[in-house]
Amino acid sequence: MRVAVFQCDLAGADAEARLARLYQVMQQAQADLLLCPELFMSGYHVGDRIRQLAEGQDGPFARRVSEIARTTGTAVAYGYPEAAGGRIYNSALCIGRDGEALANHRKLVIPPGPEVGHFTAGEGLTLFDLHGIRIALLICYDIEFPEAARAASAAGAEVILAPTALAAQWAVVAERVIPARAFENGTHIVYANHAGTENGLNYAGSSVILDPVGGDQARAGATEAVIMADMDPDQVRSARTRLPYLRDVAALRDRLV
Repeated sequence: MRVAVFQCDLAGADAEARLARLYQVMQQAQADLLLCPELFMSGYHVGDRIRQLAEGQDGPFARRVSEIARTTGTAVAYGYPEAAGGRIYNSALCIGRDGEALANHRKLVIPPGPEVGHFTAGEGLTLFDLHGIRIALLICYDIEFPEAARAASAAGAEVILAPTALAAQWAVVAERVIPARAFENGTHIVYANHAGTENGLNYAGSSVILDPVGGDQARAGATEAVIMADMDPDQVRSARTRLPYLRDVAALRDRLV
């Protein structure tokens, strides 16, 4: 399965501009799956406007993305503010190449900063299958916790998709923390960030696709980019056989008591 990341620089762009650029990128990438950043639909650092821009899982933006997926024959996952039950969630939706929704993940932990006061935390792991590969969705801060990536991997994930909105001051996360999550779980990680500056927030860029031993398969710089790499379940099996962290963690816990 070939996965692409769209590291976008779309600060201030409206929904139509975002959809047009998404269509262009999906046409050109010719990947099996494209991952966009956290809150791609609305922009991340937009303040109170997030509530005005929020939509349901089957809202107008999602329906347009479904059309693009069908037209290009490419699955796509993107972040958006989800309106549901009178609450707003920081969510990520994956739509298959046939235009049907495959999975919807609500961010599990709301970090200090601009999200506080706007979003309700979600619950539970989100996993789905695509091209015979088991995939998990985690959003930004979620994957910075070893426990979240470990739980997803223990539940069978061979690939973790992680849309993010990582500021430049936290570049260490993209450079060191996320590779560690891949290595310690024997899991491909696809990490999609924004580029540029949005209302004073300078994004780190540095989106990355990692192999199951934490090595870069592809990494973006600081500007808008599309990167691609192949996900290989055989590499996952090999990594987990060579370093069986998932198998041995139970024995470790017993010895720590």
